[in-house]
Amino acid sequence: MLSTLNEKAQNHHYKQLWQKIQSKEAKIGILGLGYVGLPNAVAKAENGYSVIGFDLDEIKVEKVNRGISYINDVTQEELQKVVQHRYLQATDDFSQLKEVDVVHICVPTPIDKYKQPDLTYVENSSLSIASHVSKGTLVILESTTYPATTREYVVKALEEKGFLVGEDIFVAYSPERIDPANTSFNVKNTPRIVGGVTEKCTQLALEVLGGEVRAVSSPEVAEMSKVFENTFRYVNIALANELALVCERMGIDVWEVINAAATKPYGFMPFYPTAGVGGHCIPVDPHYLSFKSKEYGFNTRMIDLANEVNGSMIHYTVRRILEILNNENKFLKDSNIVILGASYKKNIGDARESAVYMLYEELSTLAANVSIQDNHVELIKINDRVVEVENVNYEKIKQGDLVIILTDHDDVDYERVEKNAQIIFDTKNVYQSKKNSPTYYKL
Repeated sequence: MLSTLNEKAQNHHYKQLWQKIQSKEAKIGILGLGYVGLPNAVAKAENGYSVIGFDLDEIKVEKVNRGISYINDVTQEELQKVVQHRYLQATDDFSQLKEVDVVHICVPTPIDKYKQPDLTYVENSSLSIASHVSKGTLVILESTTYPATTREYVVKALEEKGFLVGEDIFVAYSPERIDPANTSFNVKNTPRIVGGVTEKCTQLALEVLGGEVRAVSSPEVAEMSKVFENTFRYVNIALANELALVCERMGIDVWEVINAAATKPYGFMPFYPTAGVGGHCIPVDPHYLSFKSKEYGFNTRMIDLANEVNGSMIHYTVRRILEILNNENKFLKDSNIVILGASYKKNIGDARESAVYMLYEELSTLAANVSIQDNHVELIKINDRVVEVENVNYEKIKQGDLVIILTDHDDVDYERVEKNAQIIFDTKNVYQSKKNSPTYYKL
C-alpha cells in the first residue's frame, strides 16, 4: 500500500511538470545572465515561457529589466520585446527560485591560477537551488565541467535537503553550445545533448529543451562529451601551432599549407595557428578533463603536450617581433608597438584568456611602448593594473613602428591599416595572398 502511494506521488510530480512544460505554463529560471544565460533566457521567453533570470550582478539585472542588451548575440530589439511583454524579468533575489518549475544553471566554470577547476559558482548555485525550490522542479546544469559534477554538486545538494532525485525532483545535464558571434549557429538552432540522472529526468529535459536534442545514457556521458569537444579543438590547434613553427623554419607559408589541405572533402578539418588560445572554453575545458583523469590515476599526455605547445606560442610571437624589428635596425625599447585587437575572437568584446594579456605584459617588460586598439573592448586588467584600450585609430597606426594584428575584427579597414603601418605582423592571415616582405610578416 505504501509503495503504491509513493509511486502515485512520483508520477504526480512527473506528470504535472510534463503538462506544465507542454502547455508553456512552466515558469523557467535561468541562473547566470552572461553569454550563455541571457541568450537562453531570451530564447525561452520568445518561445512563450515566463522566465526569471537570476544574477548577483545588480548592473546586469538592471540592464535586463530595462531591456538593455550587453551580449553580442542578443539584440536590443529581441530583449526589449520579451521584457516589455513581461515574458522575462531579472532579479538578484534567489528566494524567487521557489516560483520556478525548471531551473537552468548557466554559471561560469573557470580555472584558477594553478589551472585547477574552480566550481565555486556551480556549488553556490546548487546550494541556493536546494534551499529554495519546491518538489516537482527540474534542474538542468549547462555549465561546461568534468564528468560527475552534476551528481557531486547538484544532486548532492538536493539530496541533503531531503529531495529524492527522479521522484520528487528531477536533474539533468545538457551542456551549452554557444559560439559568440557565430552568424550560422545560435542557441535556437544548434543541436544539443542531454543526460538525466533517471529516465524521467531525461524525458522532462528533452521536452523543455525542445528542438534537435539527443538523449544520452547519463549526465557523465554528456559532461565528458562537452569537455571532449573542446579538448579536440585545443589539441588540433596545438598541432597547427607546431606546424607553424616547422613551416617558419623551412620558409613555407603555413596558412597556404592548411588551406591547401582543406581542399580535401573528407578526413580533414582545418585548424589554424595562433599567438595564444583564448576564450572561456577552449583553453579552459581541457584542464577540467585533465584534473578529473588524475583522480583515476591517468595522466592526459596529449593535453599536457598541447598545453606546452600552445603556451609557448606567445614566447615564439615575441621572438618573431624582436627579429622583425632587428631586420629593420630597430630596438624594441625604442619602438612604438600597436596591438590591433584585444578580444579572443573576431567581432566580440570578450577578452577572457586572450593572448593580448601575455603579449602586452611580455612587450612591456622588455621596455617597449605598447598601445592596444580594439573597437569592441574598453579595457583589460593585468594583475592589478588597468590598461585602457583605444578605438582603432589609423593616424596613431602611422606613428607605430610595428602593428601586430592579434584579432581580425570585420570592422577594421585593413587596406587603410596596410597603407598607414610601417611594418605589419599578421597573426591572423588577414592579407591572405600577401607574402612575407620587409614591411609584412605572417605568424
